[in-house]
This record gives sequence, structure tokens and C-alpha cells, in this order.
Amino acid sequence: MSSSETERPSGAAAPAEPAAAALPAVAPQLRALRRQASLTLEAAARAAGLSPAHLSRLETGQRQPSLPMLLALARVYGTTVSELLGETVAERDSVIRAADMEPTAAGGWTYWQAGAPGRGMQALRVHVPHGSQGDIVRVHPGEEWLHVLRGRLRLRLGDTTHRLAAGDSAHFDSLTPHRIAAEDHDGVELLFVHTLLQSPTAALCLGPTPGDVS
Repeated sequence: MSSSETERPSGAAAPAEPAAAALPAVAPQLRALRRQASLTLEAAARAAGLSPAHLSRLETGQRQPSLPMLLALARVYGTTVSELLGETVAERDSVIRAADMEPTAAGGWTYWQAGAPGRGMQALRVHVPHGSQGDIVRVHPGEEWLHVLRGRLRLRLGDTTHRLAAGDSAHFDSLTPHRIAAEDHDGVELLFVHTLLQSPTAALCLGPTPGDVS
């Protein structure tokens, strides 16, 4: 039984749920976004921590979702709670200007968003300093593609070590244990694309940030 469907003592009154009219767009929107994500009812429910029967009731309007359910489903479908609620979503920019790319530090790396937020595929430009996180092994759902722009990269996939120079690329399943490290003292600069947003439990493949647990 899902944590969202806990049992009640016999005879206890069911907790009050919002009236169906309170969230009129949720049911059809949940179904449309699941199909848009090419997920079966069973796969989407499993990723969100729900039972297929419970998700089916949400999609048919027989039950109204709680906020935790909406957050979980938004992560699974690569969208926002606002879109799940049928609210108007501002059109995402297709072009990302260099001047709008603000650098962000995470776990010793520096990265710049090179794609629009809130999509199933995320693109980053990343600078990996020499000696930073080279011993951290990462394993998580998703796929990753990287392209070396400058410097040399040491990429370990499972038991195999690859050395990539500028112009080289790699594309791999993120469930393969992997390590990324700069070979040169000046570090390495990468284009990095990942699908981690599709996993409700995965964090960016940038190593631990303050407060995170590997």
C-alpha cells in the first residue's frame, strides 16, 4: 500500500477532500501529461510512489491529489505543479543567450544552464577543476551525453577508464557507475546533457551540494 493511502481505524471518518470542482483541470491534465511523457499508468504510478489504481482514480477525477502527489507527478512528467493544475505556463524560450547564463557552483564544479528549465532533457556547460570530485562514483537513473570543449577528461565507466580530448564525446546509461575528472591542471570544460529530470529521486550529476546526501 502506498504511503498516500494509509489505513484509517474502523469507523473513522474519511478526511475531507477538496470538492471536484475545486481542481477542474487536474484529471484530464494528468492523463494528457502522462501520455505526452509516453508512460503507462503502471510506470508513472511506480515512479511517483502511487498505486496504479490510485493514479487511475486521480486521472478520472474520482480522487483529488494532495500537494505531495502533485509534486511527485510533476517531477515524473518533467513539468510544474502549475501546469498540472492547468494554469497558463509562460512559453519557454528556445534560444539561451550567453549573457543570460549565470554561473552556479556545485560541489567544486561550475556550470551554466545551456537549455530551458523544466524540460525532460537538461543541457549544461560545465567547468570541472583539476582534483575536484574525481573519486566520487555516481549511479542514478537517466542518460548522459557529454562533449569535451577544452582540456582533457578522464571518464571511468564501470571498470573501464576513457581519456577524452577536445572534440571527443561520450553517451552512456547513468546506471553504469561513473566518475568524471579533469586530466589537466587548468581543468576541463564540457557540454553536458542529461535526462535526470525524469527521475523523481535523482539529483544533478554534479556531486553533493550543501545539505545533500550522496
